[in-house]
Amino acid sequence: MKAVNFDPNLTDNKAALSRPDHYIRVDLLTKPVLKSWQSSLFSFEWMTPDGTIKSLADLPEKERVKRQQVEDAIRQGQALERPVLGIGMMDNIEIGSGRAVFLTLAAHGLERISVHIPKAHEDAFRGFL
Repeated sequence: MKAVNFDPNLTDNKAALSRPDHYIRVDLLTKPVLKSWQSSLFSFEWMTPDGTIKSLADLPEKERVKRQQVEDAIRQGQALERPVLGIGMMDNIEIGSGRAVFLTLAAHGLERISVHIPKAHEDAFRGFL
């Protein structure tokens, strides 16, 4: 993953806006988040066993459509909803909403990505800030 010089147009996620007392916005380091998310039951759709994000062509059809929508929005300068992340039952990071946004931005090489996390998980995310 190479670093890039673009700032995605991210807007607050509707879920976070609906409960502003429950969520906070943070910028997370991409690599450690991906390493943690690799333990997710859902990571196989987007990641290879070695933790690399799959190419567009290698994604399952349903996920390929989502990634293409994010790619198109990036290319057109459209706003993307900020992903919502949390800590799962296995103490790893889970992407609750905006998985295609987070992983597409990561595939583009962003070293930090702005997300929403539950305030209750703030301490668990300290190592990812």
